[in-house]
Amino acid sequence: MITFDHVDRNYLSASKNYSPDIPDHFNFAFDVVDVRAKEVDKTALIAIDAASGTTQHVKYSDLANRSAQVANALESLGLSRGDAACVVIGRTREWHEVLLGCMKAGVISMPGTNLLTAKDIAYRVNQAGAKAVIVSAEHCTKVDEIISQCPTLEHRIVTNGTADGWHSLNTLCDTQSTQFANRKPFASTDTMLIYFTSGTTALPKMVPRDFGYGLAHAATGLFWMDLKDTDIHWTLTDTGWAKAAWGMLFPQMLLGCTTVLYDAPGMDVDAHLKLIEALGVTTFCAPPTVYRLFVQQDLSAYNLSSLRRCLGAGEPLNPEVIRYWKEHTGTTIADGYGQTETVNIVGNFPDVETRFGSMGRAVPGFNVDVVDDNGNILPDDEVGHIAVKAAPDNWPAGLFRGYLKDDALITDAFKHGWYYTGDTATRDQDGYLWFVGRSDDLISSAGYRISPFEVESALLEHKLVAESAVVGKPDETRGQLVKAFIVLTEGASGSDALAEEIQAFCKNLTAPYKYPREIEFVASLPKTISGKIRRVELRE
Repeated sequence: MITFDHVDRNYLSASKNYSPDIPDHFNFAFDVVDVRAKEVDKTALIAIDAASGTTQHVKYSDLANRSAQVANALESLGLSRGDAACVVIGRTREWHEVLLGCMKAGVISMPGTNLLTAKDIAYRVNQAGAKAVIVSAEHCTKVDEIISQCPTLEHRIVTNGTADGWHSLNTLCDTQSTQFANRKPFASTDTMLIYFTSGTTALPKMVPRDFGYGLAHAATGLFWMDLKDTDIHWTLTDTGWAKAAWGMLFPQMLLGCTTVLYDAPGMDVDAHLKLIEALGVTTFCAPPTVYRLFVQQDLSAYNLSSLRRCLGAGEPLNPEVIRYWKEHTGTTIADGYGQTETVNIVGNFPDVETRFGSMGRAVPGFNVDVVDDNGNILPDDEVGHIAVKAAPDNWPAGLFRGYLKDDALITDAFKHGWYYTGDTATRDQDGYLWFVGRSDDLISSAGYRISPFEVESALLEHKLVAESAVVGKPDETRGQLVKAFIVLTEGASGSDALAEEIQAFCKNLTAPYKYPREIEFVASLPKTISGKIRRVELRE
């Protein structure tokens, strides 16, 4: 069994010495899940269905057996190694069973968010030439709408219930063996799954991830998450995003955790906080939007004492939220950074100082820095591109090698020996990175470079501001001026007087040139299906 007991988790020594060992041949389903099922079988998943109120405790052996049945079922339909399947399943055990089954059969799974429209599904199927869709029942009608537009699509499989023209996953699997006989070796460089980017600034791009990617997530679990085999871990994320691979699959099973799945519509803050106590959750990860909702509650009404490690990811977390959470739970939310194209590459770690508002420092095994357009490392405190060193003879484990389009890899993001993430930051004298914004989002006003995130963080400290988005508006004199779109708290009304009050408030928290010279009050902000603000739409 793959173990990590020998790894020194001390950040300073690990930064110098940690070197992930990715073997030539590896398959996460066989080499991690099946082995755990045989050697240290325990509860892998606690799956809670909010609608029915049922809770399932799923062991590693349950996943090993069912994933073998899934693999056998896929082969029985004629799907084979290298074929692609679009997978849209909620936070249920079937998501794990299908992804692991695809790994065993060599079928390339393409996880998609449950918010995908029919048009979105068609786009993904056609981009990848997918031969199958495997979805939960609520998505069947979407697929039926677009099937005539998808010439490669041969098989429709529904995970729960039945539908006309669809295969039932349960019916397919129940007649299959719990052993997968057609096991063949997989190179760690073989494609395991394909994620699509969130489409913040352009159409979603395909990001192929190989089998070695699953093992590379050991760094995510060892250092930033600090997972142990005794942990009950809960990450709040949609199963369609790479964050699910971070928080519900690879690091957790590599380290032998138990993972919580809570399948519920919407965001019931009270229910989530109560579940932390009821399940004894020890490690917890959520996006900033969720923590912002949490800190609007009276947290003294909840017993959150089981928490030992709290994490934030998806977008930078505002310092004031971190302060409030620590005051009421005793845990510091450790921000972490990575992308669909990477594993966790920057983070705050348990044995080094956490600086509120900082992304943290480079994860052991990665050389991450702030560089200019020509690949030169910039001095401390200068804004530049967040980049990952990517030498062909020393490629960091978990870094993708290009976007997939028409069976070719597009490598425009790699320049001067670096992978350019598309994000910008500054670095302080101790190596901590401070997020500034997407490269396209930086505002240039009267010679100053202004981070939308910094202005938004200041705005959020105002008691009447629930959410904000800041963009640059063309201006003849300044080049751009700072404009803020603001969603107010419930019951508050926008006015010229309130706009002036917020402007004055912001001036006291940031350098005066950063305050929003225009404020527009709006009911909501445009977002991608992953929940990220589409500033490009606001600029337009």
